[in-house]
Amino acid sequence: MKKDKVYVIDTNIILQNLRNIANLSDNGSNIVVIPETVLLELEDKKKLPNELGYYSREFARFLASTKIKEIDYKPNYKVVKLYKDDIIIHIISKDKYETQIEQHHISESNDKRIIEVAEVARDYYKGQKVIFLSIDIYARTFALFKNIKTQTLNDDKSEVPEFAFVKSVPLESIYFNNLNLQPIKEIDGEYKKENFCYIFESSDGNSAYGIIVGERILVMDESDFNPLWVKPANLKQKFFVKAIMENAYNLLVIDAKAGSGKTLMSFVAAMRLIDKGLYDKIVYVRNSIESIDRGAEVGFLSGNDEKFRIYNMALNDTMEFIAKKRLKKGANADNPESIQSKIEELLSKYGIQTLWPGEARGRTLSDAIVIMDEWQNSSEKTTQLILSRLDESCMAIVIGSNRQIDNLYLNKYNNGLTTLLKQTREAHPELNMFAIELEKAVRGKFAEFSERIFEK
Repeated sequence: MKKDKVYVIDTNIILQNLRNIANLSDNGSNIVVIPETVLLELEDKKKLPNELGYYSREFARFLASTKIKEIDYKPNYKVVKLYKDDIIIHIISKDKYETQIEQHHISESNDKRIIEVAEVARDYYKGQKVIFLSIDIYARTFALFKNIKTQTLNDDKSEVPEFAFVKSVPLESIYFNNLNLQPIKEIDGEYKKENFCYIFESSDGNSAYGIIVGERILVMDESDFNPLWVKPANLKQKFFVKAIMENAYNLLVIDAKAGSGKTLMSFVAAMRLIDKGLYDKIVYVRNSIESIDRGAEVGFLSGNDEKFRIYNMALNDTMEFIAKKRLKKGANADNPESIQSKIEELLSKYGIQTLWPGEARGRTLSDAIVIMDEWQNSSEKTTQLILSRLDESCMAIVIGSNRQIDNLYLNKYNNGLTTLLKQTREAHPELNMFAIELEKAVRGKFAEFSERIFEK
């Protein structure tokens, strides 16, 4: 019986999410073709101690669970036909490839060999719709040169909805004094779950600000930020910090531009909660292009100092900024030794730990504020991995920017940050969510200049 479609898949389709194979199979309606070169690339990545290594090993376990239906020997190539439940996998290997492997262009060479298999598939499954599937635009372009139909993941074509995390509503001044703890639905009849922050403005020029907890308004006041060593610089930062300090949300998701202060504000507010005795420690998790390309080096370095210098530069910069603020009134504010001593004091006082995603398996985190940074570079699988490590005594702060995706296997539609942002439109029985977008750069004139010039 002919299948509806034949998908020849690139390595990145498997590394993006193993579930893609089952989704493409569509209950056995389609055939999923895996080129031999894809197996070789996955075999090579299997040794890595990072998330790509984990996904490669996960695929190997899946492949081991399949059964062989037949092996079809053809002149110049062979097709190994496998199945598991209603998933049909065909692995195609050529006896001789036209493309020679060049070590200095290994990725391009592999792409071209994968396209050669797509050409074979087009002939082998004659009369059926053969589609080459890849996230990589370059690989898809190589396929187009060979007149092969190409496609990227359907997720890539889905839309990221517009969110109304901050909402402005008109309100008469007479209601301002009794606004705190009022049900939001009595003030705003069009309230939605994603409306986490409110700006109330009266016709005579008065204004008030609040966040929504349990569908009630918590009014925000400037005095809320007095205990902080570093205070929020703009309204949205204030909403964000207020949301952390109220300790009423379990999961906070922040989509923020570079230089908007997301990491700094996360730490400053988290430290305040530890000062109040509500948590024991801060766990900093960063999943970025460095952790993908250099995980083997970073994951096994001994000592926090080395990890700060190589793996957690953003954390080190944040700690240095806070340390300088705390030393500002002293005589040693610019002394490198005094700054380093203050950083070490902060790390100890607030129990600050670093966690690389590959180290998370088998662990359970308790009484911790877990800051998950650069999360636009994390897959849904890694997001699930980290969140599943937290017990009920934890708070998670997920921060990132969909404008700066460095992971070749992800895009703004399918990464962990976007997936969590989409969940803010619903109420969840397990936990309370908060989300906001920080758009304004606060690093100074260079950040403002680059934002104005390059983001027109």
